[in-house]
Amino acid sequence: MKLFIGVFFLFVFTFGQSQIVLDTADLDLGKIVIYSDQSWQLIEDKDFDGILNPRIHSIMNSEEMGTHLLTWNTHDCYTRNNDLTKLKDTVWLCAESDEFGGFTMPYDGVVTSRYKYRNGKFHNGIDIDLETGDTVVSAWDGIVRYAESNSGGYGNLVIVRHYNGLETYYAHLSKLLTFSGQKVKSGDVIGLGGNTGHSFGSHLHFEVRFYDNTINPEEVIDFKKKELKSPNLFLHKTLFRPGVTPSSQWKTNSQGKKQYVEKKYYRVRSGDTLSGIARKYKTSVNRLCSLNGIRSTSVLQIGQSIRVR
Repeated sequence: MKLFIGVFFLFVFTFGQSQIVLDTADLDLGKIVIYSDQSWQLIEDKDFDGILNPRIHSIMNSEEMGTHLLTWNTHDCYTRNNDLTKLKDTVWLCAESDEFGGFTMPYDGVVTSRYKYRNGKFHNGIDIDLETGDTVVSAWDGIVRYAESNSGGYGNLVIVRHYNGLETYYAHLSKLLTFSGQKVKSGDVIGLGGNTGHSFGSHLHFEVRFYDNTINPEEVIDFKKKELKSPNLFLHKTLFRPGVTPSSQWKTNSQGKKQYVEKKYYRVRSGDTLSGIARKYKTSVNRLCSLNGIRSTSVLQIGQSIRVR
């Protein structure tokens, strides 16, 4: 959408009622239009392709790396496009610099749960203890891609895409204090901590993603020192968990359409083997290993949850 700075008394129609545009302005949060009723609206740049780091995107779509999509969706928290366990080379990412800005801890609290399997499912981030109403801030400079209530378990969720090439998720917030399209700096307030969504007790669920694949936040951040481990982040396929990217939940049916596949788990019993479980659920041992991040030689434990689809 093109803005005509300085054009006054332009009539627009919103929700069936005419309003007068008094002015437009370029602010840190983006371009806004100011109406005669003292309201304002952020104007989205229709030409924006979601790419904040052209160097990284060029590498991710080079002949060596193949094709990796980076969409900009303000109402879907996943893009479901890339499986980075198949990366062919290491990608160097500068986590903080004069160009991209510094780093700020989203919340200075105690880590209560880490990036690991938990109750039969993988916990894709770090949980940080807080009280409902505590201030949560953006880790790095960037643009808010998503800021709304999420029905998939995150509760009130903010996603910020950063100029350094990463995305961060801030979940279970009690209140959203930002909006999609807003430009933010490291340390800017984006919401208040809470207990919304699939949450037991107030905490911040914090994720770090690269091209929609989760990374263990502790690969990047020292949560005891409250600082980055290094300004340089080297991304390679072993940092990403096999078979558990969001894209693995979508399969193509016989008509060529995408269908969501509900996750299913099996609890290991005495005498179970991977081959036996694979036969039971009409799958392969390799597929089970891929879904669960294990090897064919892994020893199964009684009571262990194995994802079978």
